[in-house]
Amino acid sequence: MKKSVLTRYRVMAYVTGVLLVLLTIGVIAKYLLDMDGAADFTRVVGIAHGWLYVLYLIFAFDLGSKAKWPVGKQLWVLLAGTVPTAAFFVERRISHELEAKVAEDSPAAAKA
Repeated sequence: MKKSVLTRYRVMAYVTGVLLVLLTIGVIAKYLLDMDGAADFTRVVGIAHGWLYVLYLIFAFDLGSKAKWPVGKQLWVLLAGTVPTAAFFVERRISHELEAKVAEDSPAAAKA
């Protein structure tokens, strides 16, 4: 597996996670605190999160298929972008798990 597959998953996991946390804060500001401007903020962040979550799903699915994960693990990673802060924890666990696999599949390791 190429390092770029893991890298693009990691980037999208962080982007999706940050946007979901911002969306959660916006929803709290809009409905619980009744703040001015929170509706516009929530709308913009919600749209951005929705579109970028689709990219996250594509990259996470690609990573899972190349890593040959079972369906349950694949679903766990795909759904991590829907729970605030879960994407950060899942990304960290997956990265630690796959870094060794990426290192052994790299061209430098093949030459040694």
